[in-house]
Amino acid sequence: MKLVYVFDAYCGWSHGFSATLREVVSRHPELPVEVVSGGLFTGGRRVPVREFGYVQGANAQIAELTGAEFGEAYERLIADGSFVMDSEAAARGVAALRRTAPERAVELATDLQTAFYVDGLSLSDPATYRKLATAAGLDPETVVTAFEAPGARTAAQADFRRSAELGVTGFPTLLALDGERAVPLARGRATADEIDRRLASLS
Repeated sequence: MKLVYVFDAYCGWSHGFSATLREVVSRHPELPVEVVSGGLFTGGRRVPVREFGYVQGANAQIAELTGAEFGEAYERLIADGSFVMDSEAAARGVAALRRTAPERAVELATDLQTAFYVDGLSLSDPATYRKLATAAGLDPETVVTAFEAPGARTAAQADFRRSAELGVTGFPTLLALDGERAVPLARGRATADEIDRRLASLS
């Protein structure tokens, strides 16, 4: 059995779930985790943030319910409403980090969300990945080269297909994959204890 975490780096609820995910992974080192980007803001949804009028209200709710931090630098980034959340670029970043350090995929995916939601860094900017890689002790040039390579776009599209094939309709979603059977452990939010109980019921 393994866990599959389907999220979007530009999804506030995924950011809110980060601490729970890290706790679940620390409790279950025996379970491999596949990290998949879901593709929330692609195609016609890749528009300036002002067109999503609910963002700040939703963030306040996420912070209240999960304790997740939304930093001042992030608030400044989105303040004038012109910032565009591009989930394909973020998924390319996830793919680059995952390729560079596959065993640290969960840690790096949650670090990527912190880079946006706390530090106010664009996930379309190669400099973000250079900074994140350096902080994580990875070779920044390797990560940036992977982010900019054609293979990253291919990997992002493969992630979006994988998410659809798993039947995921919202982010974050945490699944237990046992052979061909995918069992939802969390959709949107759940505590680590709730997830543990659901995992225990599968064994």
